Amino acid sequence: MLTPIDIHIGTPGKPWGSADIAQWRAQQPVLRSHAQDVLQPLAEMAQHSGEWALLPYGHISYGTDHYPLQALRSAHWQPHLPAVLVTGGVHGYETSGVHGALAFARDHARAFAGRINLLVVPCVSPWGYERIHRWNAHAVDPNRSFRQPSPAAEASALLDLVAQYGERRGMKWLAHFDLHETTDTDETVFRPLLAARDGQAFEPGSIPDGFYLVGDSDNPQLPFQKAMLKAVEKVTHIAPADPDGRLIGTPLAAPGVVLFSARRVGHCASATGATYTTTTEVYPDSARATPEQCVQAQVAAVVAGIGFALQAPRVGGLA
Repeated sequence: MLTPIDIHIGTPGKPWGSADIAQWRAQQPVLRSHAQDVLQPLAEMAQHSGEWALLPYGHISYGTDHYPLQALRSAHWQPHLPAVLVTGGVHGYETSGVHGALAFARDHARAFAGRINLLVVPCVSPWGYERIHRWNAHAVDPNRSFRQPSPAAEASALLDLVAQYGERRGMKWLAHFDLHETTDTDETVFRPLLAARDGQAFEPGSIPDGFYLVGDSDNPQLPFQKAMLKAVEKVTHIAPADPDGRLIGTPLAAPGVVLFSARRVGHCASATGATYTTTTEVYPDSARATPEQCVQAQVAAVVAGIGFALQAPRVGGLA
């Protein structure tokens, strides 16, 4: 059983106020570099690859911390082609999502040149990435905030970008892959913090051992989800259900797949309204998986998912 941290912020049973959030934020040190790990690879790919153009899409500031928001888009965007969005780092601590998006852009974009338009946003939440945290600097979970007006600047900026490259150009999105992890710190750090922030008692849960997918209950597309899992299981193991036949407390829709209403929850996967959407989840703390396997599992899911979507009916510019 995983042991939750002791939290000495605020008053038990009472939601945090602004002073409590400020106290929490002051305890979050910078542990890695967004500029080095994300912005530098993006600039290099845009400079040296004919597939990509660098796309600045905003700027976020928290006090003295300033973060350029950058993405990659297909260098030759063609409105008649279907569009695909890949996002990572909505939760900044979920490392393989960030590096999986970067690895896909570096190693696999060329295979789809001339067939789709690609937009890759590898790190939606740079403040959280640098501090290896789930929330932004205001103790807001970006992956509960994809609605306008949004309480998270990170979510709002991405929604504006999606609108710019989607509906404002008279086209819809074919697919959206939002790359995530489920970690032991979900149970030891982030769920206890969530309970404390909201003035609630912490209720222990479970962590699935392996890769799984979260589909949209309003648009499940289970054959799409299954195609991705088939590719991923060649890289790493798929999470089995718990003894109650569930994952993260939710009944299975298919082996390795659970469903939520992405729009109701405010998940990033709802941002585009694409025909095919999924949230990936991989378990980097598993004894059966390495960090590189986790990254490659993310890549395998995206490559297989795009392949499925392109072979399915209705793949024109208005797919």
